[in-house]
Amino acid sequence: MFRLLRRLFWLVAGFVLGVGSSWALTRRLRRATARYVPAEVRDRWAGTVRAAVSEGRSAMRSREAELKEAFAKGARH
Repeated sequence: MFRLLRRLFWLVAGFVLGVGSSWALTRRLRRATARYVPAEVRDRWAGTVRAAVSEGRSAMRSREAELKEAFAKGARH
């Protein structure tokens, strides 16, 4: 039982450290970007990234619909 609790502790500790370090790194990068990159470039990059994410999500949704349709056809036969 002690071994299980110890493993659970380290699993949770690793998860918390991973989330915390990711959050801190993201925050640090955003601050550095705001400090060193001109506003026009930052705004253009933000728009480009948003457009890429939006396009990726729409492609993901259409591919998911295709796969679900193909699976449904295969399940019927």
